[in-house]
Amino acid sequence: MARKRRIAKHRLSGRQCAALPLAERGGELQVLLVTSRETRRWVLPKGWVEEPAPPHEQAAREAYEEAGLVGEVAAEPVGRYVYDKRLPGGRILPCEVEVFPLRVLRQLKSWPEKRQRRTAWFTLPQAALVVEEGGLAMLLLRLALPER
Repeated sequence: MARKRRIAKHRLSGRQCAALPLAERGGELQVLLVTSRETRRWVLPKGWVEEPAPPHEQAAREAYEEAGLVGEVAAEPVGRYVYDKRLPGGRILPCEVEVFPLRVLRQLKSWPEKRQRRTAWFTLPQAALVVEEGGLAMLLLRLALPER
């Protein structure tokens, strides 16, 4: 965590990668959201893009660390959104987030940030209603619409 903050302090804008954890539950496609550590908002598991690992692999690692998820991550993003990251000291950093779908195979009983976050499954439309970032809500709604 300290390394993530140190990286962010020196940037004028940020680039993050997020996992979109998806699973069929009760005959419906659902997404798992986690709460952010400080503001307790519902978000996707995400983190700063760092070399040398590809962003989709980093997104899968964030899903493991933040939600205990194990699954198959796609190398191509399903979309992007922009939000304002609140940094320590009140500074705001505009961040672009690439979102990679992760087909969840299982959720572990224990994971690194289990005591720091809550997790919950939502349908895509329900998730769009509970997230605060407008760009993420729009992405979730777009994914919820059936292909034409």
